[in-house]
Amino acid sequence: MMRLHKLIFLFAAGIFLFCHSAGAVTFIDGLEDVPVMEGLTQEKNDAISFGNEESRLVEAVLTSDKIRFGKVKTFYQETLPQLGWKQTEDSTDKIIFYREGEVLEIIRESAFPLRVYITVKSKS
Repeated sequence: MMRLHKLIFLFAAGIFLFCHSAGAVTFIDGLEDVPVMEGLTQEKNDAISFGNEESRLVEAVLTSDKIRFGKVKTFYQETLPQLGWKQTEDSTDKIIFYREGEVLEIIRESAFPLRVYITVKSKS
C-alpha cells in the first residue's frame, strides 16, 4: 500500500512540476495528491493534519465567492479518478471517494460564499 502511495505521489509531483511551471496547479496542504481547483482558495488557518504511516486525518477548507459547488463536484469527479480515487457517493452537498483504505469527503458547508471541506481519513 505504501508503495502505491509513493508512486501516486511521484505521479502527482510530476503533474505539479509540469503544470506549476505554467501556473496552473497547486495541491492542498497535507494532501500532496489532491489538487486545489483553480478559482478556489485554501484557508490555511482552518487546516487540520495529523497521522502516521498507518493512518491519517487531513482536513482543508476551500473557499470562493465566484464558483458554485456544481463546478467543484465536476472538477473533482473528473480529476480524482485519475489519481486512483473511486467515487462511492454523490449527493447535493457531498461527494465521497475511496482509495486503498482511505476516504475522501468533499462537503459543501455554505453556498455563497462557497465554503467546502475536504477531508481525507483512514477508514477503520
